[in-house]
Amino acid sequence: MKQPTQIVQQLQSAQEDEYGVAEKYYAILSAINNLHLTRREIELIAFTSVKGSISYANHRTEFCEKYNTTTATINNIVSKLKKVSVFIKEDGKIHVNPIIVVDFKKNLNLVIKLTHEVKEIDINGEDSQADIEG
Repeated sequence: MKQPTQIVQQLQSAQEDEYGVAEKYYAILSAINNLHLTRREIELIAFTSVKGSISYANHRTEFCEKYNTTTATINNIVSKLKKVSVFIKEDGKIHVNPIIVVDFKKNLNLVIKLTHEVKEIDINGEDSQADIEG
């Protein structure tokens, strides 16, 4: 079976600060993983990632002032994001899951590889057992 050709495309986006870089990063993760995160959810993830935790009162106050929102909104978002494992609770503090945290103070090169799922079809036109099992 012929493999699809590969296309390489480079995009560049300059951001004002580490919060802007983090917001773009988490928006991309949301899009490619079909998380359907809202703008405010992405902002909270980005802010928390940069700050390290959203559990501290001064961080919550700073977020509310920066994004013109309330602590009730933070609580609702934290609850939702814990359910989908974007936020985790560790040592009594709410953090972004370390699997998706990077140093946003540095420039970030992000490589996204989107591939075709190759399914083998038997002569009857049905998916092969190997594809069904895994």
